[in-house]
Formats: sequence, C-alpha cells, structure tokens
Amino acid sequence: MHAVTYELLKTDGGTRARRGRLETPHGAIETPAFMPVGTAATVKAMLPEQVADAGAEIILSNTYHLYLRPGAGIVEGAGGLHAFMNWNRPILTDSGGFQVFSLGALRKITEEGVAFRSHIDGSYHMMTPEKCMDIQNALGADIIMAFDECTPYPAERGYVKDSLERTSRWLKRCKERHRDIGRQSLFGIMQGGVYPDLRVQSAREIVELDLPGYAIGGLSVGEPKPLMYEILDACVDCLPAGKPRYLMGVGSPDCLFEGVERGIDMFDCVLPTRVARNGAALTSQGSINIKNARFERDFTALDPECGCYTCRNYSRAYLRHLFKSDEILSSILLTIHNITFLLNIMKNMRAAIEQDRFQAYKKEFFGKYEVKDNANTSTKGSAGLRHTKK
Repeated sequence: MHAVTYELLKTDGGTRARRGRLETPHGAIETPAFMPVGTAATVKAMLPEQVADAGAEIILSNTYHLYLRPGAGIVEGAGGLHAFMNWNRPILTDSGGFQVFSLGALRKITEEGVAFRSHIDGSYHMMTPEKCMDIQNALGADIIMAFDECTPYPAERGYVKDSLERTSRWLKRCKERHRDIGRQSLFGIMQGGVYPDLRVQSAREIVELDLPGYAIGGLSVGEPKPLMYEILDACVDCLPAGKPRYLMGVGSPDCLFEGVERGIDMFDCVLPTRVARNGAALTSQGSINIKNARFERDFTALDPECGCYTCRNYSRAYLRHLFKSDEILSSILLTIHNITFLLNIMKNMRAAIEQDRFQAYKKEFFGKYEVKDNANTSTKGSAGLRHTKK
C-alpha cells in the first residue's frame, strides 16, 4: 500500500479538467491544488497558521536547501519536517534537482550523480539518487520527488534524450533506495524538454515503475507559454488517469487555468511570494504594482473581490506606504493576499469542475483579469532561486 493515494472524483464535461482527492498520512488534499513553497521549512513572510488560514492543504519544501542548512540530521532529530516547522498538514519535498542543475559551472553531472559546490560557502558535495532518497526519508515529507536532471531551454535534442534516459535510470535507483514506503510516497518526474516524442518516451519509462504519482518537469524554464501548452497537450494523457499529475514550477493564474484544463492536478511556484516582496499584488483585475504613485491616496481595499485578512483590514494607500518605508509588514500583508488569491482560484476551479462549468468560470475570470506576460513562463533565475526566494 502506498502512503499517498489518489481518487478521481469528477471530470469536467467540456474539458480534461479533473476534480480529485489525495489522501496522505497528514490529511487530504483536494485537487486541483496549488502548493505554496516553504523552501527552507518556512513560507516566507507567513506564519504556518496564516498559511493554513489562507486555505493551503499542502506546502512544498526543498531537499537541496534543507540538506545544506540546517542539515537533514537536525530536521530528523526534531521529529521530522512537520514537527520542525510546526506544520501538521501534508508536505512535499522537491528533490533539489533544479537547484543542483542551476549551479552551472559549480556542478558536474555523471552517471553516479552530480558533484557540486554549495552556493552558500563553496563547499564540495555529491548528490546521488540514493543520497537524495536518504535525505528525504530523514525529512519525512508525505510526498518525495525522485532525483532528476532538469534540462534547460533551449537544449539540443541529443542532450535532452541522453538526459531523460539518465533521469529514468536514476528513478529506478531512487525507487530501490526509498525505505519509508509506509510513511512516504515517491513520485517520478517526466523530462524530455520541448520534444513531444521524447516526452512520450520519458512518460513510458517512468510509468513502467508503477509509482503513486508523476510530475512533469523541465517546463516553465523560459519557453514561450504557447509552447508549454503544446507540450502538455502531447504528454499529459501519457500519464495514468488514476494517479495525480503534478506540473512543477508553474503558478501564474493563466498557466494554472491552462494546466488544469489539460488534466493537471498539482502545481507549485515561487511567483506569489516573490512578487509580493517586490510590491506586486495579484488581484481580480490583474497584477498591480503597489509602488505606483496612483495608489498614494487610494483608500480602497487591495482587491474589493477578495476577503483575505489584508483586503479586509488595509488600504492600497497603507500598503504603498509600508512598501515605500521598507517595512516588513508590506511583505507579510502582500504575501497573505497573493497566496490566498491563488488558493481561492483553485477552490473555484474545483467547484466549477463539479458543476461542469470550468470553461464558463475561466471565461468569467479572464473577462476581468489582465494577463500582462503572455510571452514567457519563466519565474526561475540563477542558482537556487526557484526554491530560495519564495
């Protein structure tokens, strides 16, 4: 028996959008779901209680960062990641593959694994599939991810093919090493870049291992959004309908809608927390920059259609004042809003799927929401940014 199981509850009548439920040792997750990111065992600028109040049923932490600091042994000694960070709901740990491979000249890939130097102090480390599993077993998350090679965009076909086949071999080693099957479930990761046939090959190779869930990696790394959607169309249905499908590193509202419409169940991204710390708010009208002078005397709520703590209690003028004054409260209040906003979108999507009106809800949402970046999906930057600056 797997520690994490998935039940498909409903499929939208007009699309491939799915309504489901994940059962984990730390509770249920209603899908489609967005996972706030708590890279280093904290969602930046939010208390765990605030994350839960916003509606989060699962959060994501990162193996690479927790391995380097404070160390898996310390987390395990505290009773595991749930106890260490005072979060009693489900947790997923990303394997750290993206972070390691983002180190560029600081790392070297071999069949054994990846040798790299820490972005913190330059110290030398070796990450193998076996070590990745040992670290994640010690951290104790409900869902753990296999160690994979996240290929960049653009990348030559030959390199991408070699990379995905290495990822498949590493997945077999991860499965063999994973020891805590009764408490944790291991998800495999599909690679293949922007080559549809390589995506199909990767899906076939990882599905053969009969894991409890599968992720789609190597997208949202700089490719145009239409190309990402094209690749999803080519590969999503290669993954089993009776198991959860997780699109890694995606979190803008437009990408969430497009992913759900194609049958994706789980998402995570840096976007809502990172942009909040830079003064941006996701609202029902689109993203706004609270630094803008036009908000200096705007005493209305950040988003009049939102009922989060921030929107109930504070004005745009006050939020602008906080940001311009470099006050920590600015990041806290904007982060609370942005996380709540995305989680409410997912909640509304679930309701729409249950009522066979997903397309209608999508049309209603984008009738008001202005998408300001249609060209590029990338929210990732230099080494470690994907799960560092959340």
